[in-house]
Amino acid sequence: MLIVFLGPPGAGKGTQAERLARELDIPHLSTGELLRQEMARETELGREAAQYLHQGKLVPDDVMVDIVMQWLESDAGEGGAILDGFPRTVPQAEALEEALRRRGQQIDCVIRLTVDPDELRRRLLQRGRHDDNREAIERRLQIYARQTRPLVDFYEARGVLETVDGMGSPEEVFERIRQAIQRRQLQRP
Repeated sequence: MLIVFLGPPGAGKGTQAERLARELDIPHLSTGELLRQEMARETELGREAAQYLHQGKLVPDDVMVDIVMQWLESDAGEGGAILDGFPRTVPQAEALEEALRRRGQQIDCVIRLTVDPDELRRRLLQRGRHDDNREAIERRLQIYARQTRPLVDFYEARGVLETVDGMGSPEEVFERIRQAIQRRQLQRP
């Protein structure tokens, strides 16, 4: 099973993806962690990604897709995965879709977590990370709205999007996610 988590910073994607990965017994693939691993191992893709990151630039879509697909094609990704932090843009989603199609695979479900903007800001400020100040938070929310939000339409058009209310306790949100996954499984041919 291949599941993608979408949502703005502070929506709880990482927390919920980890929990779902344990329940479904499939890996939780955080692209940030994957990038760090590739760079630490000094693979060709890791070195290429590092060049962009050291210049303060985003890793290009094609490099990110190659890194994720390499992982999905490895033994680790054989049984599926939960993707958290990827894709972030429509071009990444299109490239991922094409790469999966060539392998006879597809995304089974996209979980979109929605959270009230004021609650997002509160959650991000509470995390206490050094880069979680009001200005940085606003910038990240704007980037999400501009780059990642169009993925909602992309996946909705493909019939794999499940919108889940991310407000409430982590347990309440997780139960909504479980119900969304169950609905998606019932709809599969």
